[in-house]
Amino acid sequence: MSNRLLAILAGLAVVFLVAYSSIFVVNPREQAVVVRFGKIRAVYDKPGVYFKLPFPVMGADRVQYISDQSLRFDLDNIRVQVSGGKFYEVDAFMVYKITNARRFRETVSGDRDSAEARLRTRFDASLRRVYGLRGFEAALSTARSQMMQEVAEDLKKDAETLGITIEDVRIRRTDLTQEVSQQTFARMRAERLAEAELIRARGNEEGQRRRAIADRQVVELKADARRDAEILRGQGDAERNRIFADAYKSDPAFFEFYRSMMAYQQALTTPGTSFVLSPKSNFFQFFDNANGTASTGKDLPQPAAPAKN
Repeated sequence: MSNRLLAILAGLAVVFLVAYSSIFVVNPREQAVVVRFGKIRAVYDKPGVYFKLPFPVMGADRVQYISDQSLRFDLDNIRVQVSGGKFYEVDAFMVYKITNARRFRETVSGDRDSAEARLRTRFDASLRRVYGLRGFEAALSTARSQMMQEVAEDLKKDAETLGITIEDVRIRRTDLTQEVSQQTFARMRAERLAEAELIRARGNEEGQRRRAIADRQVVELKADARRDAEILRGQGDAERNRIFADAYKSDPAFFEFYRSMMAYQQALTTPGTSFVLSPKSNFFQFFDNANGTASTGKDLPQPAAPAKN
């Protein structure tokens, strides 16, 4: 009884092993290539449970899994030369997907490293070609998208021979090399200095122009002020003379007396002033008359007559 049970258990174990080795599962992230005696028998790109010959011995069915996801390949620190002859360092990457698992298996035996090594050479050459046709500024302008499209087109044909589809190409970095960076810095510094000198010269020119305008306006304002002052002064003198004339006409005697008093005040109160005048001169005509009227020649004392012998 025990031997029979062991035989049954052994049979079940064999059936289980055969069934287990005959079944394989494909998940949504991968594809499966079934190889029989070195040749591709089937390719499964849909997720599910599939069957094959059990025990891959003596070249029987063997399953190779290939990714069905978008994959990324980076190319770093590539030294490229632009149309101006200068060198730059570029980092780029491409996104690809294995869309033909059969061809991928046939060309590179399903090895991603081998496929990326072949793409790397073409990727490098394409970047050098695209940069060589343009200047450095193109990688920093709207032409950058066109450059990436050109690189993707260059890679497309070679990628298809490997069963790969290029989904995207991106340039991550474009930097100056050390020697070019120093040269560019020196050139930019010289340009900024020249621009600063130009701005400074224009500022000085504008300052001189505005100062000249201000000086001319000052001269014009002073001239206008002097003219207005002379006009007002003339008008004032005319008005004063008119008032004096009217005053003289209304009372000539008082006007003469007033003018004499003003003359006395100005002349006699000035320090250090000496007069050599005759007391009988017209200047002192009001001094000998207490009534405040001007004396005439008749009122003046007459010289004594000479004595007769």
